[in-house]
Amino acid sequence: MKRLFLLILFVSTVSIAQETTIDTTKHWTRKGVFTFLANQSSFSNWQAGGQNNFAGNVGFNYDFNYKNGDWNWDNKWIVSYGLTKIKGADTQKTDDRIELNSLLGKKASGEWFYSAFFNFKTQMDTGLDPATQTVKISHFFSPAFFQFGPGMLWKKSDNLKVNIAPATSKLIVVHDHFTEFGSSFGVEQGETTRYELGAAINGYYKFNIMENVSVENILNFYSNYLEDPQNVDIDYQLNIVMKINKYLSTNFAFQTIYDDNAFRGFQTKQIIGLGVNYGF
Repeated sequence: MKRLFLLILFVSTVSIAQETTIDTTKHWTRKGVFTFLANQSSFSNWQAGGQNNFAGNVGFNYDFNYKNGDWNWDNKWIVSYGLTKIKGADTQKTDDRIELNSLLGKKASGEWFYSAFFNFKTQMDTGLDPATQTVKISHFFSPAFFQFGPGMLWKKSDNLKVNIAPATSKLIVVHDHFTEFGSSFGVEQGETTRYELGAAINGYYKFNIMENVSVENILNFYSNYLEDPQNVDIDYQLNIVMKINKYLSTNFAFQTIYDDNAFRGFQTKQIIGLGVNYGF
């Protein structure tokens, strides 16, 4: 019930945000999309077997960018939340993310810019251990990840850019009850924060493979100079949107993460479904 309430609250919040008056001065460009994805299966006397199930995901993707002379400032909010319910089992969370990416650039030469970037990631709801589905391992702002640092940006367009930041600070924050008996997300036992200094490379590429089919790629690398720099953190996201009409689309989302502080292996997530979209 708590998760259903959070899902309804999130949808309501996004609906309110759509009605907010925004600045439309000539230096700013803004665009956003709200998406609801649904998957449902039901069975009655189906001899091959199967369990009734329903899955729903809501997503909010909002870009607000500034250009004035030699200055560029690109910002992106990504918020998503998903639930699945299988007959006879408890409702489980399938997606949960709040992320802000901010990238400031001042033209240096050609397609190169002096840059400074900021990245923030956290989640909204409680996360459970996948093995037990009972032990709490995370919740809102625990963990929270912050990255920031100066660098150089190569920007061909808003849809193709790479930022290289060789002196990136990274801060991980968790609640002390997750480190009471051991480390959590790299934060040592008894501590609530972990600081790292390293190098970050962030790439973004979006293109259309055909009319009404867009492909968005977001790739992030991070190496911690202070501990095991050879263990590079990887976060790759792939979003494919196949538009049916103005409001309907088939959406495919894939994400894989390698972060040995959280899990010594690749974490993967895949979501596909019919989407109801509202752009603004």
